[in-house]
Amino acid sequence: RRGGSRRARARERERESGRSPLATAMALLRGLVLWGALGLCLRPAGALMEGLYCGKLVCYDVLGVGRDASKAEIARAYRQLALRYHPDRQRDPEPGGEASQEKFLLIATAYETLKDEETRKDYDYMLDHPEEYYRHYYHYYSRRLAPKVDVRIVILVTVCAISVFQFFSWWSNYNEAINYLATVPKYRIQATEIARQQGLLNKAREKGKNRRSKEEIRKEEEEIIKYVIKNKIDIKGGYQKPQLYDILLFQILLTPFYVFKYIAWYCWWIYCFNIKGQEYGEEEKLYLIRKYMKMSQSQFDSLEDQQKETFLERQLWIREKYELYKQEQEEELKKKMALDPRWKRYRRWMRKEGPGRLTFIDD
Repeated sequence: RRGGSRRARARERERESGRSPLATAMALLRGLVLWGALGLCLRPAGALMEGLYCGKLVCYDVLGVGRDASKAEIARAYRQLALRYHPDRQRDPEPGGEASQEKFLLIATAYETLKDEETRKDYDYMLDHPEEYYRHYYHYYSRRLAPKVDVRIVILVTVCAISVFQFFSWWSNYNEAINYLATVPKYRIQATEIARQQGLLNKAREKGKNRRSKEEIRKEEEEIIKYVIKNKIDIKGGYQKPQLYDILLFQILLTPFYVFKYIAWYCWWIYCFNIKGQEYGEEEKLYLIRKYMKMSQSQFDSLEDQQKETFLERQLWIREKYELYKQEQEEELKKKMALDPRWKRYRRWMRKEGPGRLTFIDD
């Protein structure tokens, strides 16, 4: 009966307070968390300075100098103490040898702290405001873990390395294109005729000691043909002759110039064609066609001149005519794919098997 009366009184108190047991437990938990956070924030700063700088000792006292000491005085005090407590000076093993080594490390830490102006400024601020522990902790480890090399130098070296790789990679592609064109009969015959007209292949054969082998003559003729191809054929696109201003380094340096040039060109375009209503020139027409086709400048330059003339004849710089041309190209592509035997086999496979089916072949 007593136990029942106690539980009844407890339930009556809960009803009077309007709280359930769960609400009471949550309120208690919140109180504990609040007291824990408050205790952490109000923890004395002196107890948390053990791992910063010289620990609980003052770096000035370690070196035996005052807070107004100059860099020369700090360096002089460090040299004197380093000579006294250097481990190489402790020749005889003594019980206090480890203490001397720790003393030397403490002296070195004090000197590293006070020799740098920024670090010394942070340390002096910590001595004057010991309660701002978290600020001291942040400044100490931010300087200690900061990279020793300037980030700007790292970025510059990286950009230069990428630029060098770009340039040599483009030269490799260009040489591959020249070697390939030298094997194409159409370009090889034309280059040979040009070389003969210029007298590059009509040299008399040497006799006697200066006589060369057939292999040497063949290699020389091959180099002459490649030389003529380099000078006479304008390769565009991804295999064009590399230029220094195309690499990343020069592109970054010339970015302000390109931005200013584009703004000036855009203002000129608005003034001439939108305000004054002038007719488009050939370059402007080709620009609009390239814009509609969503092609880069190098991709558009790689097209044949005859194809560009066809674009101009069909007036593709007009949006409506370009959309009509685009539909015609799509229809033509569909007809070609319908007549292509490989496309027929693919459609037959899709109709019979499908991409999501599994087939088993019995051996």
